[in-house]
Amino acid sequence: MKNIYLLCSLLVLVAFSANAQLMKTDASVLKQKAPDTFKAEFLTSKGNFTVEVYRHWSPLGADRFYQLIRTGYYNNTIIFRVVKDYLVQFGVSEDKQKNIFWQGKNLKDEPVVASNTDSTLCFSRGAPNTRKTSVFINLRNNLTYDTLTAAGVKGFVPFAKVINGMDVVRQFFSDYGNETMKAADTIYFKGNSWMQKRFPGLDMIKEVRIISN
Repeated sequence: MKNIYLLCSLLVLVAFSANAQLMKTDASVLKQKAPDTFKAEFLTSKGNFTVEVYRHWSPLGADRFYQLIRTGYYNNTIIFRVVKDYLVQFGVSEDKQKNIFWQGKNLKDEPVVASNTDSTLCFSRGAPNTRKTSVFINLRNNLTYDTLTAAGVKGFVPFAKVINGMDVVRQFFSDYGNETMKAADTIYFKGNSWMQKRFPGLDMIKEVRIISN
């Protein structure tokens, strides 16, 4: 009984420590600055992978990624777009209140410092100053993204790189390709369950946690 009690106490302590990392999603989070470099571990339905973020590549992008992780935004999210040998995309929370909070809190555009090589991460964007929460991982050298001008904006700005577990990233379910993009915005309002019924088999990000600064 004593061993069981100790085990339960330990589990509670571990859970408390994990939850203590999460910040409230309110205006104060926008003041959080990322360390110059930090690592984050992604726990997914296919396995784990680790990302290293470099603030000098994209100060605004690194800060936003740090803020989103610290508030648990990417926990229990769908990897809603996987195009084989091209890119993986995610970044819509299951929590509607969090989606509402980040709506309209777009980042200003930044110059491209690092290149869109295999395994780098960028925030997606449309028109000028529209980077927000959605992120893609390059599955190849997409070097044209360094200078591609779309909707009046030049280039996609890398802010991080997968440094471990890229084999996991390449295994995410890719049968739907770009088809899921037609419904991606609807996740904001209808949640993961709606998306999973329409597109069964999509992989999930279970949790993202900062593992070092």
